Amino acid sequence: MKGIWVDLEKCVGCLSCIMACTIEHSKSKDVFRAISEEPLPARRMRVESYGKEQFPVQCRHCEDAPCIYACMAGAISRDERTGVVLHDRDKCVACWMCVMVCPFGAVMPGYKQHTVLKCDRCPERDTPACVDACPTKALKYVDYGVQTGSFRKEAADRILFPERGRQI
Repeated sequence: MKGIWVDLEKCVGCLSCIMACTIEHSKSKDVFRAISEEPLPARRMRVESYGKEQFPVQCRHCEDAPCIYACMAGAISRDERTGVVLHDRDKCVACWMCVMVCPFGAVMPGYKQHTVLKCDRCPERDTPACVDACPTKALKYVDYGVQTGSFRKEAADRILFPERGRQI
């Protein structure tokens, strides 16, 4: 399954990903028209900051997604073909149970929209808008299996050979 991978060392907290996400989920898909839409378009992700460190947070489309089990209305389901956890706005009753159980805080209440907001990986696009917009390439759209193996090797290399610095 493909997913959005975050390279925390490259994220500078510029918020380009949030802007791209918001515009992609607008009616017009244009920044200048989107600012006057009613209701205003809403982002499906956020960027957290802890001191000097920033990192984007979006739905991880968990294999064992607690939001699916917590949704009493059946508004959250998984696309079996892509593995993406989907949200059906028409079924959502805005009970916020999915918001409460998300271990990453990636499912957000959309108070004005009276529904939850979560990453849908931009199904109309080959690559999610946030990934395309990232100027530092901190976000990558990759196969999780391949990236996880690379991440494990890099982490082991840093632990075993700290004098070498970042290696792969």
